[in-house]
This record gives sequence, C-alpha cells and structure tokens, in this order.
Amino acid sequence: MYHYNIDKMKNIILFTCISMFFFSCTKLDLNPLSEGSTENWNQNATQITMSLNDLYRIYLWENETNFGLERMTDNWNQRDQINAFAAGAINGQWSIAENTWANSYKGITRANTILENIAALGEGVPQEQLARFAGEARFMRAALYANLIFHYGDVPFYKEYISLEDAYAMGRTDKNTILQEVYADFDYAASNLPTSYGDGELKRATKGAALAFKARAALLMADWATARNAAKACMDLKVYSLHPDFGEYFLPSTKNAEETIFALPRSEELGVYWTTTNFVTRNAGGSSVAQPSWELFCAFPCTDGLPIDESPLYNPRNPFENRDPRCKATIVEFGTRHVGFIYDPNPYATTVMNFSTGQMAPNKDSRAVDQYASYNGLTLKKWVDDSWGGNLRADYDVILMRYADVLLMYAEAKIELNEIDDSVLDAINQVRARAYKKNIADVANYPALREQHKNQAYLRKQIRNERRVELAWENRRFYDIIRWHIAEKVLVKPHYGILDPNDLKAKVVDKGLWFFPGIPEIDDEWLPDFTAMYNAGLIKVLVQRAFDKNRQYLWPVPTKEILINDNLKPQNPGY
Repeated sequence: MYHYNIDKMKNIILFTCISMFFFSCTKLDLNPLSEGSTENWNQNATQITMSLNDLYRIYLWENETNFGLERMTDNWNQRDQINAFAAGAINGQWSIAENTWANSYKGITRANTILENIAALGEGVPQEQLARFAGEARFMRAALYANLIFHYGDVPFYKEYISLEDAYAMGRTDKNTILQEVYADFDYAASNLPTSYGDGELKRATKGAALAFKARAALLMADWATARNAAKACMDLKVYSLHPDFGEYFLPSTKNAEETIFALPRSEELGVYWTTTNFVTRNAGGSSVAQPSWELFCAFPCTDGLPIDESPLYNPRNPFENRDPRCKATIVEFGTRHVGFIYDPNPYATTVMNFSTGQMAPNKDSRAVDQYASYNGLTLKKWVDDSWGGNLRADYDVILMRYADVLLMYAEAKIELNEIDDSVLDAINQVRARAYKKNIADVANYPALREQHKNQAYLRKQIRNERRVELAWENRRFYDIIRWHIAEKVLVKPHYGILDPNDLKAKVVDKGLWFFPGIPEIDDEWLPDFTAMYNAGLIKVLVQRAFDKNRQYLWPVPTKEILINDNLKPQNPGY
C-alpha cells in the first residue's frame, strides 16, 4: 500500500485531476483559460514535463511492485491461502486482469495525448528537448503495449487520440503487428534519450532503459535475435555494472546504484513508501503472512554448482550451508539476526534475543509460541533490513530493470539461437561471480561455466535456474514460467509446510530431522519433489495449486470490456 504526502505530491494530484481524458468523448466549449484542462494543458515544456511525470507513477506498473506477480508463482507461499491465478480460479471478472487492462490503456492514452501536444508546441522549445519528450512518451507507450500483448495476446492498438465512439468500434490487432510498433517506439526512444541525466537520478527513462526494455519485450515473445541485439546494445553502452554486493544492492539505503537501469524511486521523507506488515516477522511486529516457498529454497544450488539432490555438500540438517550465497541473501538463515531479533522457527526455540533490549523475548516466529508464525519456517531476507520493522514501512526503489537481467537476457537469447560462444559464458559468469563476491577470472572459487559447458541443453537448464535464483522476488518468475510453458508443471504441485508444533517435535525435531526431513529429488527444470517426505508424514500440504494449460497462458479480456464493445470478441480461449 502506498501513502502520499499531500503537500509533496500536489503537482501530481493536480495533473491527475486535469488529465482524465482516457477514451474521453466530450470536449467542453466553456474552458476557463486560467485553469488546467484538456483544451489548454500541455502548452509548454513545463506542462509537458508534468504530464510525463504522471507516466512514472506506481499504478501503471502495479503488477511489477509489491511482489504482485511473484504471488502467482512457485516462489511464493502465503500460509494456507493461495492467489487466484495459482489456484486456477481466474475469469473475466478477475480484478488484476481488469486493472491491468484499464491502467495500461490510461497510460497509453496519456502518452498518445502528450505526443500529439509535443508535435503542436512548435517554436520556443529546442528540437532536442522535444525529441527527448517524445522519447519518454514512446518508451512508456511501448512498455505498456509490450505487457498487454504478453498477458492478453491480440489487443486494441492506437497511437492517437480516439473518441469514445471510436473506442467502442475498435477490435483487436494482431500481437505481432503491435510488437513491431513496440520495437519502433523503443528504437526512437533509444535514439533520442540520453544515456544519463547527469545528476545520478533514476527518475527518467534513458537510452539504456529503452534498449533493455526492447530486449525484454523480444524475450517475452521468443524473438531471440532482437533480444540478443538489444541486450548487446545496452551492454555496449558501458554505463552499467553489477553492484559489488548482491544482498546490499536491494536494501532501502542503496539508491541510484550503478546496476539499476530503470527504477521508480520511493522516499518515506516525501511520503511515498510501502507498508511491510505481511512480510516482516512476528517478533518484529509484522504478520508473517507471506514467505519464500520451499521450491525457491531448493532452487539455490550448492557451492559446487550442483542441485541439492546431487551435491555431496548438501546437508538437510543444515540446509543453508554450502549453498549459493544468494540463498542466505534471499531467505533468512536460521539462528541469525533479522529485523532486531534472532530468527529461529524451531518449536523448541521458545525465546530468542531481542537486540533492542538485550534480553530474551518470547519467540513469536516459532509456531509453538504463535500459531501464525511462518507456515513453512522461511522468511524473506531480500530487500529487508531493520528499517522494515518499527513503523512497518519501507521505501526501497522499485527496480524495474537492472543490469544483471540484461546479461541473462543476452545469454538466454544466444543459447536459444545456439550461438554459444565465450560471450554467453562471460555474461552468466559475471552474475555468478558477483554473487560469490569473486572476480570473474577467479573461476576456481565459484561455479563458473567453462568451455566444456558449451552445450545448448545444459546451458538452457543453467540459465533458467540462474534467472530464478538471481531474480527471485523481483516479479520476473511469472513471465518466465509462462513464456517457457512450464506453468502447467510448476503450478499444479501443492505448497508444503512444516507440521503442527507437537507433531513437528515428535516426528521431525526429536528424531534429528530438522529442518528438512529428507532430500527432495530435483528434476530437469530444477523443481523439487516433496512427495516422499509427505507420504512419510513428515511435512504437510498447506494448499493445493491448479493451472489450466488450455487457457491460463493468456489472461482473459475483462468481461466488462467485451460487454460494452462486441468487437473485442472472441474472448481468449477457455474464458
């Protein structure tokens, strides 16, 4: 949830009030010329800038924030509850499909209106500035259309102001046609936006952002050649690099990092923050509603690069040791300090250290003390520091694109094209070496990919899991399981968790089997199978997931849109 300080945000609120022209059909003749309206707004560079600012607001990127898309994947666990998508329960009235459709077209319409007004500004504004304005608007329009065609397939497409009557008559344009328009917009943006704004701020789209988002749009549509070229062009700018410390990069205190290509800044000082209650431990005053899944926990390889069912380094009694460092940076290691307390979900750990008082305190993060403690024993470390406790607010940047993702997109595109060369290994190894805080050339001290690994099938498996562990809880997993067409395998397995306290003590802890009472088998998609542990009565099912492969790879066009515009038919299959 976002909170806005009225005084600090008054300009945005003013603009919102005067820019409600999405599909508007009426232009009033009586316009007080002293007040902002669709008739007299966007008449100068200041007003254009304010209009562009509106396209950077969180609501247009809602699914990319607050772990919105992560909730629909196998990275997410929420007690014994489940997201509607992961439950296979979505339909044409699904609120996320409705909101994504409506907000995307609001943003597109506003971008179109800005572009039309830029063209009419004429003299008085330097052409370079006009081109930059247009680049920002076209960047935003392209990003919104790219998401629409991924989620819905064919959608209505327009690049100019349209009346309500025109909107009601509009049908759906082939997604491949729209994709070419998306590329054209990103190309224009890349040609006319600066590489940076010189003040270290990440508040506006840049040349690198346009190239990176073009690569992402192409990747989502399996256009590997375009993804490769755009990602490589972004890399060749030489303006981005990986932050030296993976865990530190995500903390609220790390602003404007050299890895970040595009982000939406937040500042509690300015009244723009996020409420963290559901993700903070109960000891620290949160509700511990949501946590990383066991599937994600098992995805992190051991330090020899092998999955946990193959590596001799893995010990289920001490499952955080000898693991890829991103494991401890993403999920809190048991017995370590977290948000002011020692985190220990063991049912015998009834008290833990409270570092603010220096005293032992009741351990509300053990289900033996508090029944609503984490249902699977895990809690989130990535993004979280002590600032998440206390007033339960956080203002970390909403990172929508970072350099590690560009490197992995480049590597994946090259692998799928079977253009496997040293640049592929180098891109992945850069990401891995950073995780281990090693120089990329120090191949003996991290699981580097080498010459003998230049095999398409092997590298495809590696890159897919690399994306999962590197980008966990960044809303990228949803796109990946959909575009790889593995959701039908991923989202049909149950969410598992620990037994109730008495059984947990008797069947697991007292028998020396804490934390995992077994080693799950890991398949070719790096997915664990907990069936043996469940059949032995050592873990329990929290909730069953479901996914209909005949319909859920696309979202439904909102029913209310079809009811007012028959030209949007046919509905996507299965809805």
